[in-house]
Amino acid sequence: MGDQLFKNSVEMTLKVIGGKWKLVILCHLMDGVKRFGELKRGMPDITQKMLTQQLRELEDDGIIHREVFVQVPPKVEYSLTQYGRTMEEVLNVMADWGQNHQERIN
Repeated sequence: MGDQLFKNSVEMTLKVIGGKWKLVILCHLMDGVKRFGELKRGMPDITQKMLTQQLRELEDDGIIHREVFVQVPPKVEYSLTQYGRTMEEVLNVMADWGQNHQERIN
C-alpha cells in the first residue's frame, strides 16, 4: 500500500471528490434525482455559490449529469452518471468507518 501507484491513485481520487461538500452532494444524489433547491435544503450550511461550483466540477469530471428543462420557471435536475454510481462502494466504506469512529470516540 505504500507504493507510488497507490499514493498517486489516492491523490487522483481526492482531486475529483475532495473537499468538504462533494461527498455530501454524492450522498444526496445516491437517493436519486435532485433539483438544485433540494440539494441546497439538504445542505443548509453550503453557500449557493459553493454548491454551484461543486456541481459544475462534478459534472466536468463525469460524476453527475445536469439536465436542463426549457420551461418557465427554468428547471434543472442533477443525477449520478453510471460512472458516478461507482462511488457508492467508496461512500459505503466511508460511512462504515465514520460510524465506527463515532462509536470509538463516544
